Amino acid sequence: MPSITREGLHRATHLFLVAIGLLLRAKLGAQSLGGLSESFVALTDRVSPAVVQAVSDGYSPMGSGTAASLALRRSTGSGAILSADGYIVTNAHVVAGATRVQVQLPPSKAASGGSIVKPRGKLLNARVVGLDVETDLALIKVDASGLPFLLLADSDEVRQGQIVLAFGSPVGLENSVSMGVVSAVGRQLVPDHPLIYIQTDAPINPGSSGGPLVNAEGGVVGINSMILSQSGGSQGLGFAVPSNIVRTVTDQLKKNGAVTRGEIGIDVQTITPALAAGLGLPRDRGVLVSDITPRRPADLADIRVGDIVLSLNGKPMENARQFQVNLYSQAIHSRVELGVQRGREELRKRVLVMEREGDPDRFAAIIDKQIHQIPQLGIMGIAIDEKIGQMLPELRRPHGILVASAAAGANHAAGLFLPGDVIYSVNNQPISTLRELRDLLEKREPGEIVILQVQRNGRLQFVEAAVE
Repeated sequence: MPSITREGLHRATHLFLVAIGLLLRAKLGAQSLGGLSESFVALTDRVSPAVVQAVSDGYSPMGSGTAASLALRRSTGSGAILSADGYIVTNAHVVAGATRVQVQLPPSKAASGGSIVKPRGKLLNARVVGLDVETDLALIKVDASGLPFLLLADSDEVRQGQIVLAFGSPVGLENSVSMGVVSAVGRQLVPDHPLIYIQTDAPINPGSSGGPLVNAEGGVVGINSMILSQSGGSQGLGFAVPSNIVRTVTDQLKKNGAVTRGEIGIDVQTITPALAAGLGLPRDRGVLVSDITPRRPADLADIRVGDIVLSLNGKPMENARQFQVNLYSQAIHSRVELGVQRGREELRKRVLVMEREGDPDRFAAIIDKQIHQIPQLGIMGIAIDEKIGQMLPELRRPHGILVASAAAGANHAAGLFLPGDVIYSVNNQPISTLRELRDLLEKREPGEIVILQVQRNGRLQFVEAAVE
């Protein structure tokens, strides 16, 4: 295949846009096209005041071997204000590991004047309410009131081909907007994974992460999360977390500081024609039970490998992703009704929803602010005893402090730790109780740096944290 130069690509894109413009002009007429343009301007004026730039500071390793050191890094992303009192959704990777998070508000209307270059809006400190690595979403909070905010639309109503606008701060260029269409409404990057994305060709670049993808009415249909690119820049393959998932995650983060997901001990696959033919299934589409975890709810409810799931709470199930997404929203300890087909027989099964095994966020439900808060680190911690240790993956040491969640009202350091982290030492001094951890931290001045040894995802690392 012949190579395409950047200049050639730009020229081709320009000619394509000119052709589209001429086509629209011929079809709609100059007056209608002008009206369309003005509607986009009005939409942008409504949405932009509720889109912020998120700036996070943290530490990352520099060099390798004996020359390795920690260096301060600064990264930027975007966010959408969801409430007048300052709750903002962004991407988890924008704030994860941050020792400080700040939010740059857009310029207020009062600052508007004759110049097209507007002064910057207020820069506010933000705290991390909580983050969810699985969906790459985070909820942050600024102390403010009367802020403009956006409403989450119903992403189930999004259709392929709809016009959407992407707002954010690509490569640090705050308050930018781009236009495109919905390329796909349920794009899976991993087959049968419960998380899906809205795919769009609206230009999205690094720094746009966390910004809203809005429909023609100004409703948020997704939060821009990632791009697929060989060059590092936008190539028309942008992906946004659907707003219905955003709503579920942010509601839990606001209430609990963490996301707890239920499961019933079942693995499912989307039925393909090949699966149906090879296994002799009575249907060539739908949801096939591929595995059952012994002694978990599905097993106790007599769900079996080879059953076909027809419905969940009366809603027809068409594929494995749909089944997993619908389980996402079910409350822990609630019961769901599954319609299943076993051979020629159709059955109804009521199944208990339990906490997902090994989910680090499950500890958020058992913490007590008076007992577990570690204000100097902005976390809720639990001392590891025999019972807690049995609930965790293999530990590198028998004692430590488990990070259950961010502490309510914590300041900037909350994004430095993730639920499931285990703190083993402070400045090389081992800890095994909350009292020991508090005593060591209370001896430090606010802003003083301490080095924590932390186990994260089975690996040990040193974390540099400023005492609050």
